[in-house]
Amino acid sequence: MRSSLNRINLLLVWLVCLLSPAITHAHESRPAYLEVTEIQQAIYDITWRRPARGDRVLAMQPVFPENCAVKGNVADYFSSGAHVSRWTLACQENGLVDQTIAIDGLAQTITDVLVRIQLLDGTTRTQILKPNATSFVVHGNPDSWQVIADYFVLGVEHILGGIDHLLFVLCLLLIVKGNWLLVKTITAFTIAHSITLAMATLGFVKVPQAPIEAMIALSILFLAVELVKQQQGESDIAIRAPWIVAFIFGLLHGFGFAGALAEVGLPQGDIPLALLMFNVGVEAGQLLFIATMIMIIQLWKRTTSLEPAWLPRVTVYAIGSTASFWVIERTMSF
Repeated sequence: MRSSLNRINLLLVWLVCLLSPAITHAHESRPAYLEVTEIQQAIYDITWRRPARGDRVLAMQPVFPENCAVKGNVADYFSSGAHVSRWTLACQENGLVDQTIAIDGLAQTITDVLVRIQLLDGTTRTQILKPNATSFVVHGNPDSWQVIADYFVLGVEHILGGIDHLLFVLCLLLIVKGNWLLVKTITAFTIAHSITLAMATLGFVKVPQAPIEAMIALSILFLAVELVKQQQGESDIAIRAPWIVAFIFGLLHGFGFAGALAEVGLPQGDIPLALLMFNVGVEAGQLLFIATMIMIIQLWKRTTSLEPAWLPRVTVYAIGSTASFWVIERTMSF
Protein backbone atom coordinates (compact mmCIF):
# COMPACT_ATOMS: atom_id res chain seq x y z
CA MET A 1 0.00 0.00 0.00
CA ARG A 2 2.78 2.43 0.95
CA SER A 3 4.61 1.59 -2.27
CA SER A 4 1.53 2.44 -4.35
CA LEU A 5 0.92 5.62 -2.38
CA ASN A 6 4.47 6.82 -2.99
CA ARG A 7 4.22 6.18 -6.69
CA ILE A 8 0.96 8.08 -6.85
CA ASN A 9 2.43 11.00 -4.95
CA LEU A 10 5.44 11.11 -7.27
CA LEU A 11 3.01 11.39 -10.14
CA LEU A 12 1.11 14.16 -8.35
CA VAL A 13 4.28 16.19 -7.78
CA TRP A 14 4.95 15.96 -11.50
CA LEU A 15 1.38 17.03 -12.29
CA VAL A 16 1.50 20.00 -9.91
CA CYS A 17 4.77 21.14 -11.49
CA LEU A 18 3.27 20.70 -14.93
CA LEU A 19 0.23 22.76 -14.01
CA SER A 20 2.12 25.45 -12.10
CA PRO A 21 2.30 27.92 -15.02
CA ALA A 22 -1.48 27.71 -15.39
CA ILE A 23 -1.92 27.96 -11.61
CA THR A 24 0.25 31.01 -11.07
CA HIS A 25 -0.98 32.77 -14.22
CA ALA A 26 -4.61 31.72 -14.03
CA HIS A 27 -5.94 35.11 -15.11
CA GLU A 28 -4.19 34.97 -18.49
CA SER A 29 -5.96 31.70 -19.33
CA ARG A 30 -9.43 32.93 -18.39
CA PRO A 31 -11.74 33.37 -21.35
CA ALA A 32 -12.60 36.78 -22.73
CA TYR A 33 -16.28 37.64 -23.03
CA LEU A 34 -18.19 39.47 -25.76
CA GLU A 35 -21.84 40.36 -25.15
CA VAL A 36 -23.98 41.74 -27.96
CA THR A 37 -27.51 42.86 -27.04
CA GLU A 38 -29.90 44.24 -29.63
CA ILE A 39 -31.74 47.18 -28.06
CA GLN A 40 -33.45 48.50 -31.21
CA GLN A 41 -33.75 47.21 -34.73
CA ALA A 42 -30.10 46.71 -35.88
CA ILE A 43 -28.79 48.74 -32.88
CA TYR A 44 -26.66 46.83 -30.35
CA ASP A 45 -25.11 47.38 -26.94
CA ILE A 46 -21.62 45.85 -26.91
CA THR A 47 -19.73 44.73 -23.80
CA TRP A 48 -16.19 43.47 -24.40
CA ARG A 49 -14.31 42.06 -21.39
CA ARG A 50 -10.70 40.84 -21.56
CA PRO A 51 -8.62 39.28 -18.75
CA ALA A 52 -6.12 41.68 -17.24
CA ARG A 53 -3.24 41.56 -14.77
CA GLY A 54 -2.66 45.06 -13.50
CA ASP A 55 -2.65 47.28 -16.58
CA ARG A 56 -1.67 44.43 -18.93
CA VAL A 57 -4.50 43.34 -21.22
CA LEU A 58 -4.65 40.67 -23.90
CA ALA A 59 -4.31 42.31 -27.34
CA MET A 60 -7.58 41.17 -28.87
CA GLN A 61 -10.44 43.09 -30.43
CA PRO A 62 -13.80 42.05 -31.92
CA VAL A 63 -14.28 42.68 -35.62
CA PHE A 64 -17.83 43.35 -36.79
CA PRO A 65 -19.22 43.38 -40.36
CA GLU A 66 -18.53 46.36 -42.61
CA ASN A 67 -22.21 47.31 -42.51
CA CYS A 68 -21.83 48.21 -38.80
CA ALA A 69 -20.21 51.24 -37.17
CA VAL A 70 -19.57 52.53 -33.65
CA LYS A 71 -22.20 55.03 -32.51
CA GLY A 72 -21.10 57.54 -29.88
CA ASN A 73 -18.19 57.08 -27.48
CA VAL A 74 -16.49 53.95 -26.17
CA ALA A 75 -16.32 53.56 -22.37
CA ASP A 76 -13.17 51.81 -21.06
CA TYR A 77 -12.47 50.78 -17.46
CA PHE A 78 -10.92 48.04 -15.32
CA SER A 79 -13.14 45.83 -13.16
CA SER A 80 -12.35 42.68 -11.12
CA GLY A 81 -9.23 41.61 -12.97
CA ALA A 82 -10.56 42.50 -16.41
CA HIS A 83 -10.55 45.38 -18.87
CA VAL A 84 -14.07 46.26 -19.99
CA SER A 85 -15.10 48.25 -23.04
CA ARG A 86 -18.70 49.26 -23.76
CA TRP A 87 -20.17 50.96 -26.80
CA THR A 88 -23.16 51.08 -29.11
CA LEU A 89 -23.00 49.49 -32.54
CA ALA A 90 -25.29 50.64 -35.37
CA CYS A 91 -25.73 48.31 -38.33
CA GLN A 92 -27.69 48.52 -41.54
CA GLU A 93 -31.27 47.28 -41.73
CA ASN A 94 -30.56 43.52 -41.63
CA GLY A 95 -28.36 43.81 -38.53
CA LEU A 96 -25.97 41.03 -37.56
CA VAL A 97 -28.06 38.03 -38.61
CA ASP A 98 -26.18 35.97 -41.22
CA GLN A 99 -23.13 38.20 -40.74
CA THR A 100 -19.66 37.22 -39.47
CA ILE A 101 -18.11 38.28 -36.16
CA ALA A 102 -14.39 37.66 -35.61
CA ILE A 103 -11.82 38.27 -32.86
CA ASP A 104 -8.63 39.86 -34.14
CA GLY A 105 -5.57 38.68 -32.21
CA LEU A 106 -7.21 35.56 -30.74
CA ALA A 107 -5.01 33.26 -32.83
CA GLN A 108 -1.93 34.53 -30.98
CA THR A 109 -3.28 33.64 -27.50
CA ILE A 110 -4.01 30.50 -25.47
CA THR A 111 -7.42 31.67 -24.30
CA ASP A 112 -11.00 31.38 -25.58
CA VAL A 113 -13.69 33.98 -26.16
CA LEU A 114 -17.26 33.38 -25.03
CA VAL A 115 -19.70 35.26 -27.27
CA ARG A 116 -23.30 35.86 -26.25
CA ILE A 117 -25.75 37.49 -28.66
CA GLN A 118 -29.30 38.45 -27.67
CA LEU A 119 -31.55 39.61 -30.47
CA LEU A 120 -34.58 41.87 -30.20
CA ASP A 121 -37.03 38.93 -30.47
CA GLY A 122 -35.51 37.32 -27.35
CA THR A 123 -33.38 34.81 -29.24
CA THR A 124 -30.08 34.17 -27.48
CA ARG A 125 -27.07 32.70 -29.25
CA THR A 126 -23.79 31.64 -27.65
CA GLN A 127 -20.53 30.71 -29.30
CA ILE A 128 -17.07 29.71 -28.13
CA LEU A 129 -14.23 31.08 -30.23
CA LYS A 130 -10.72 29.62 -30.01
CA PRO A 131 -7.25 30.39 -31.38
CA ASN A 132 -7.94 27.94 -34.22
CA ALA A 133 -11.52 29.14 -34.81
CA THR A 134 -11.61 32.92 -34.50
CA SER A 135 -14.89 33.76 -36.25
CA PHE A 136 -18.46 32.57 -36.69
CA VAL A 137 -21.64 33.46 -38.53
CA VAL A 138 -24.55 34.84 -36.48
CA HIS A 139 -27.63 32.75 -37.11
CA GLY A 140 -31.12 33.48 -35.88
CA ASN A 141 -32.99 31.14 -33.57
CA PRO A 142 -30.69 28.11 -32.95
CA ASP A 143 -32.21 24.64 -33.18
CA SER A 144 -32.10 22.20 -30.27
CA TRP A 145 -29.14 20.28 -31.66
CA GLN A 146 -27.07 23.45 -31.78
CA VAL A 147 -27.98 24.21 -28.15
CA ILE A 148 -27.00 20.66 -27.15
CA ALA A 149 -23.64 20.89 -28.90
CA ASP A 150 -22.78 24.40 -27.68
CA TYR A 151 -23.60 23.89 -24.01
CA PHE A 152 -22.16 20.38 -23.79
CA VAL A 153 -18.84 21.65 -25.17
CA LEU A 154 -19.00 24.66 -22.86
CA GLY A 155 -19.46 22.37 -19.82
CA VAL A 156 -16.57 20.10 -20.80
CA GLU A 157 -14.25 23.02 -21.44
CA HIS A 158 -15.20 24.74 -18.21
CA ILE A 159 -14.34 21.77 -15.98
CA LEU A 160 -11.17 20.85 -17.88
CA GLY A 161 -10.04 24.49 -17.79
CA GLY A 162 -10.87 24.88 -14.10
CA ILE A 163 -7.59 23.98 -12.40
CA ASP A 164 -9.11 24.51 -8.94
CA HIS A 165 -12.02 22.12 -9.58
CA LEU A 166 -9.65 19.49 -10.98
CA LEU A 167 -7.27 19.83 -8.04
CA PHE A 168 -10.19 19.26 -5.65
CA VAL A 169 -11.15 16.08 -7.53
CA LEU A 170 -7.50 15.02 -7.49
CA CYS A 171 -7.44 15.37 -3.69
CA LEU A 172 -10.55 13.21 -3.44
CA LEU A 173 -8.88 10.54 -5.59
CA LEU A 174 -5.87 10.55 -3.27
CA ILE A 175 -7.91 10.36 -0.07
CA VAL A 176 -10.39 7.69 -1.13
CA LYS A 177 -9.40 4.04 -0.83
CA GLY A 178 -11.51 1.49 -2.69
CA ASN A 179 -13.51 1.60 -5.91
CA TRP A 180 -16.97 1.56 -4.31
CA LEU A 181 -16.11 4.40 -1.94
CA LEU A 182 -14.72 6.36 -4.90
CA VAL A 183 -18.01 5.89 -6.79
CA LYS A 184 -19.99 7.07 -3.75
CA THR A 185 -17.73 10.10 -3.29
CA ILE A 186 -17.79 11.25 -6.92
CA THR A 187 -21.56 10.66 -7.09
CA ALA A 188 -22.09 12.80 -3.97
CA PHE A 189 -19.95 15.56 -5.46
CA THR A 190 -21.91 15.38 -8.73
CA ILE A 191 -25.33 15.49 -7.06
CA ALA A 192 -24.33 18.41 -4.85
CA HIS A 193 -22.93 20.68 -7.53
CA SER A 194 -25.82 19.82 -9.86
CA ILE A 195 -28.27 21.05 -7.22
CA THR A 196 -26.62 24.41 -6.64
CA LEU A 197 -25.84 24.89 -10.32
CA ALA A 198 -29.53 24.54 -11.17
CA MET A 199 -30.73 26.67 -8.23
CA ALA A 200 -28.33 29.52 -8.96
CA THR A 201 -28.79 29.44 -12.73
CA LEU A 202 -32.58 29.45 -12.49
CA GLY A 203 -32.54 32.34 -10.02
CA PHE A 204 -33.73 30.55 -6.88
CA VAL A 205 -30.53 31.44 -5.03
CA LYS A 206 -28.21 34.39 -5.59
CA VAL A 207 -24.70 34.37 -4.11
CA PRO A 208 -21.73 36.70 -4.75
CA GLN A 209 -19.07 34.95 -6.80
CA ALA A 210 -15.93 36.33 -5.14
CA PRO A 211 -16.55 34.68 -1.72
CA ILE A 212 -17.57 31.45 -3.46
CA GLU A 213 -14.30 31.33 -5.40
CA ALA A 214 -12.34 31.91 -2.19
CA MET A 215 -14.25 29.14 -0.42
CA ILE A 216 -13.58 26.75 -3.32
CA ALA A 217 -9.87 27.37 -2.80
CA LEU A 218 -10.41 26.83 0.93
CA SER A 219 -12.03 23.46 0.20
CA ILE A 220 -8.82 22.32 -1.53
CA LEU A 221 -6.77 23.53 1.43
CA PHE A 222 -9.06 21.56 3.77
CA LEU A 223 -8.47 18.37 1.79
CA ALA A 224 -4.71 19.00 1.83
CA VAL A 225 -4.84 19.14 5.64
CA GLU A 226 -6.85 15.90 5.65
CA LEU A 227 -4.19 14.28 3.47
CA VAL A 228 -1.55 15.23 6.05
CA LYS A 229 -3.65 13.60 8.76
CA GLN A 230 -4.03 10.50 6.61
CA GLN A 231 -0.27 10.24 6.13
CA GLN A 232 0.21 10.54 9.90
CA GLY A 233 -2.18 7.66 10.50
CA GLU A 234 -5.01 9.81 11.84
CA SER A 235 -8.64 9.32 10.86
CA ASP A 236 -10.98 12.27 10.33
CA ILE A 237 -14.34 12.69 8.61
CA ALA A 238 -12.80 13.21 5.16
CA ILE A 239 -11.02 9.89 5.54
CA ARG A 240 -13.85 7.91 7.15
CA ALA A 241 -16.69 9.37 5.05
CA PRO A 242 -15.25 11.31 2.12
CA TRP A 243 -18.61 11.31 0.35
CA ILE A 244 -20.01 13.64 3.04
CA VAL A 245 -17.17 16.12 2.54
CA ALA A 246 -17.54 15.81 -1.25
CA PHE A 247 -21.26 16.61 -1.01
CA ILE A 248 -20.79 19.65 1.26
CA PHE A 249 -18.03 21.19 -0.83
CA GLY A 250 -19.78 20.12 -4.03
CA LEU A 251 -22.48 22.65 -3.17
CA LEU A 252 -19.85 25.40 -3.29
CA HIS A 253 -18.37 24.17 -6.55
CA GLY A 254 -21.85 24.17 -8.09
CA PHE A 255 -22.16 27.89 -7.34
CA GLY A 256 -18.79 28.34 -9.05
CA PHE A 257 -20.05 26.52 -12.17
CA ALA A 258 -23.17 28.71 -12.10
CA GLY A 259 -21.03 31.84 -12.10
CA ALA A 260 -19.33 30.73 -15.30
CA LEU A 261 -22.65 29.84 -16.91
CA ALA A 262 -24.16 33.18 -15.88
CA GLU A 263 -21.46 34.97 -17.88
CA VAL A 264 -22.49 33.11 -21.01
CA GLY A 265 -26.25 33.12 -20.45
CA LEU A 266 -28.94 30.66 -21.49
CA PRO A 267 -31.09 30.68 -24.65
CA GLN A 268 -34.53 31.85 -23.57
CA GLY A 269 -36.36 29.21 -25.57
CA ASP A 270 -34.23 26.28 -24.36
CA ILE A 271 -33.20 27.05 -20.79
CA PRO A 272 -33.80 23.53 -19.36
CA LEU A 273 -32.01 21.86 -22.27
CA ALA A 274 -29.03 24.24 -22.16
CA LEU A 275 -28.70 23.87 -18.37
CA LEU A 276 -28.90 20.09 -18.64
CA MET A 277 -26.30 19.88 -21.39
CA PHE A 278 -23.91 22.22 -19.56
CA ASN A 279 -24.16 19.99 -16.50
CA VAL A 280 -23.73 16.84 -18.62
CA GLY A 281 -20.65 18.44 -20.19
CA VAL A 282 -19.22 19.19 -16.74
CA GLU A 283 -19.78 15.57 -15.69
CA ALA A 284 -18.27 14.23 -18.92
CA GLY A 285 -15.17 16.37 -18.45
CA GLN A 286 -14.91 15.35 -14.81
CA LEU A 287 -15.17 11.63 -15.63
CA LEU A 288 -12.64 12.06 -18.43
CA PHE A 289 -10.21 13.62 -15.97
CA ILE A 290 -10.76 10.84 -13.40
CA ALA A 291 -10.37 8.10 -15.99
CA THR A 292 -7.20 9.70 -17.34
CA MET A 293 -5.72 10.02 -13.85
CA ILE A 294 -6.49 6.37 -13.02
CA MET A 295 -4.92 5.21 -16.29
CA ILE A 296 -1.80 7.33 -15.72
CA ILE A 297 -1.48 6.09 -12.13
CA GLN A 298 -1.76 2.45 -13.23
CA LEU A 299 0.78 2.99 -15.98
CA TRP A 300 3.11 4.76 -13.56
CA LYS A 301 2.86 1.94 -11.01
CA ARG A 302 3.83 -0.60 -13.64
CA THR A 303 6.75 1.29 -15.16
CA THR A 304 8.62 2.91 -12.25
CA SER A 305 10.14 1.78 -8.98
CA LEU A 306 10.97 5.25 -7.64
CA GLU A 307 9.63 5.53 -4.10
CA PRO A 308 11.32 8.44 -2.25
CA ALA A 309 10.06 8.71 1.32
CA TRP A 310 9.66 12.48 1.07
CA LEU A 311 7.16 12.40 -1.81
CA PRO A 312 3.86 12.17 0.13
CA ARG A 313 4.64 15.20 2.29
CA VAL A 314 5.96 17.27 -0.64
CA THR A 315 2.88 16.46 -2.70
CA VAL A 316 0.49 17.55 0.02
CA TYR A 317 2.40 20.76 0.72
CA ALA A 318 2.48 21.58 -3.00
CA ILE A 319 -1.30 21.23 -3.15
CA GLY A 320 -1.80 23.11 0.12
CA SER A 321 0.52 25.95 -0.92
CA THR A 322 -1.30 26.37 -4.22
CA ALA A 323 -4.67 26.43 -2.45
CA SER A 324 -3.38 28.92 0.14
CA PHE A 325 -2.19 31.23 -2.63
CA TRP A 326 -5.65 31.09 -4.20
CA VAL A 327 -7.37 31.78 -0.86
CA ILE A 328 -5.26 34.90 -0.28
CA GLU A 329 -5.54 36.13 -3.88
CA ARG A 330 -9.30 35.63 -4.08
CA THR A 331 -9.97 37.09 -0.63
CA MET A 332 -8.03 40.23 -1.54
CA SER A 333 -10.21 40.63 -4.64
CA PHE A 334 -13.44 41.05 -2.60
